[in-house]
Amino acid sequence: MNVEPEIILEVDRVSKVFGGVVALDDVSLRVRDRQIMALIGPNGAGKTTMLNIIAGTVAPSDGQLRFRGKRLDGRPPFERVKMGIGRTFQQAHILAGMTVLENVMVGCHLAGQASLLQAALRLPRMRREEEDIYLDAVRYLNLVGLGSKADDDARSLPFGQQRLLAIARSLAARPSVLLLDEPAAGLNRMEKNDLADLIRRIQEMGITILLVEHDMELVMRLAEWVVVLDHGRRLAQGTAQQVRRDEGVIAAYLGTEGA
Repeated sequence: MNVEPEIILEVDRVSKVFGGVVALDDVSLRVRDRQIMALIGPNGAGKTTMLNIIAGTVAPSDGQLRFRGKRLDGRPPFERVKMGIGRTFQQAHILAGMTVLENVMVGCHLAGQASLLQAALRLPRMRREEEDIYLDAVRYLNLVGLGSKADDDARSLPFGQQRLLAIARSLAARPSVLLLDEPAAGLNRMEKNDLADLIRRIQEMGITILLVEHDMELVMRLAEWVVVLDHGRRLAQGTAQQVRRDEGVIAAYLGTEGA
């Protein structure tokens, strides 16, 4: 008997209005543990707004969110990171003046447990944590294929590698859900293949992935469940193949994207 994985993230009838413009209109999502779910739709459909609401950088106008059964409403972004919600952005947001390794260590610090006083006094717990953070950062860099670049200036990395660095930094905060906002944008075919392999490895680590992506080949290759947004409303949902055959989706999105 197959038992479906538990629902780890619930978005219940969420709406968002910006100055009279409806970005999201009564949208619900159910994301299951260790699932790769894709959120797709035309430009302006509300995909990034949904990720912003889940991450806590934008407050919903209406609706509720729950993570592992706990309400997210009103919790600031840093608290959501501590709870296990990681996030990348359309822009890599590389931290200037830091090495590749130091950029990832920033992510590790978000998951750290030592207090500010322990850090200031360099107490034993803090020293042990710093050692762990260094080792974790190296591990995540190796995971995304940037281990040999650890001491390089992070801003010197080419575009594709900066995207990988952003993923490594998000993973360093030890999320159980990772929100990926158009990670394949601007990548060539080889880089996209490497990205797909990386996303699979992240899933194998037990991490749930909510993927916003325009590259339909990548979506069809990776996603176990697809939700389609159009003008802020949920147009369709189902497996990749079900969504691909949906006439409403083809008219609104897939047909215009050549997929």
